[in-house]
Amino acid sequence: MGAGDPFGMPVSHALASGMGGIRTAGDLVARMQLHRKMRLPEAKRYVADRLKVAQSDLSDEVAMRELREELDLGVVTSMVGGAKALAAKARIGRLLDVRVPSVEILKQKIGVS
Repeated sequence: MGAGDPFGMPVSHALASGMGGIRTAGDLVARMQLHRKMRLPEAKRYVADRLKVAQSDLSDEVAMRELREELDLGVVTSMVGGAKALAAKARIGRLLDVRVPSVEILKQKIGVS
């Protein structure tokens, strides 16, 4: 059985960190590249459309910090009362319309659909 693309994850990590990762929208763009097999331009366009921002805003740390706080998608330095860990992942999955495996596993364990 094959292991898939051995460079898939490192490339996605490099692109996500190159865009600023969770400080901006790099993690969201990388998620679309992995989940939907989108190329970088298509993933950026999709995320910008879902967030209702210009593509140039995706790498703006100030604009994205404010938007991530507003949408409660998680930020680098946690906020009191803000979504963390699986809660943030669940919100991201709902926003991007993707299935997040760790969230699905938790739902199964606690009996939520």
